[in-house]
Amino acid sequence: MTHHGEEAIHMGSASALSPQDVIFAQYREAGLLMWRGFTLEQFCNQCFSNDHDLGKGRQMPIHYGCRALNYQTVSSPLGTQITQAVGAAYKFKLDAMNNKEKEAAISIVYFGEGAASTIDFHSACNFAATLKTPMIFFCRNNGYAISTPVEDQYAGDGIISRAPGYGMSGIRVDGNDVFAVHAAVAEARKLALETSAPVMIEAMTYRQGHHSTSDDSSRYRDMDEVQVAQDVTDPILRMDKFLRHYGWMDDDAVALIEDEERVAALRAMEVAEARPGPKLDT
Repeated sequence: MTHHGEEAIHMGSASALSPQDVIFAQYREAGLLMWRGFTLEQFCNQCFSNDHDLGKGRQMPIHYGCRALNYQTVSSPLGTQITQAVGAAYKFKLDAMNNKEKEAAISIVYFGEGAASTIDFHSACNFAATLKTPMIFFCRNNGYAISTPVEDQYAGDGIISRAPGYGMSGIRVDGNDVFAVHAAVAEARKLALETSAPVMIEAMTYRQGHHSTSDDSSRYRDMDEVQVAQDVTDPILRMDKFLRHYGWMDDDAVALIEDEERVAALRAMEVAEARPGPKLDT
């Protein structure tokens, strides 16, 4: 599963969190894990399920997890992480009540607008609001739940309009603007800790890639809209223009970065593929 078009959500939110904050991700948040220090080698070890895979080959590819980086392991069923994040936040609340000296932390859960149709979403929002748990519900609204467009998912004003119904603060943000995402998450984290209550964020973005490598999105959407996203709203394109405007990036620098990262990724895959699988007694 690719993250084309959603990179600003990763970097903008990851940079606004503290290391002790616990992340409950879905499938498209690998950038947050990368921000926290997960290496290309570790990503590839997990995808190839070799003996260096932290999960010992017991998970599907891209179901990353790292206890040391406070990143809970991704699970396949949609929405299950949303309720789990509430439980973690409630534990943080109890810890804060019992130990005033302990460093404050929140949980943050990521999910797509499609997962907001699950019963887990409703249960989690209701529990979080009534228990007043310090956390962030981060909805990544990328326009499609696999092949189902948003107009076939809900009749209301997106996902953020549901926040007041739960008695929850909320904000909608341009998910393709890394600075806007950073600002929204930073303020939401501050509010969650100050009020010991949940905050909802809906980041409006666009899934430029197919749902997965087994998907052909041209069967259910016009490729012209994909091209518009690539040419106009793409977060990497916008960041590139910003950096060039201030003279912090040029063609040579871009070419060097792309070449270095391509080589590093291919090398990591080659090494991971060559390693043996986990021993059966692990």
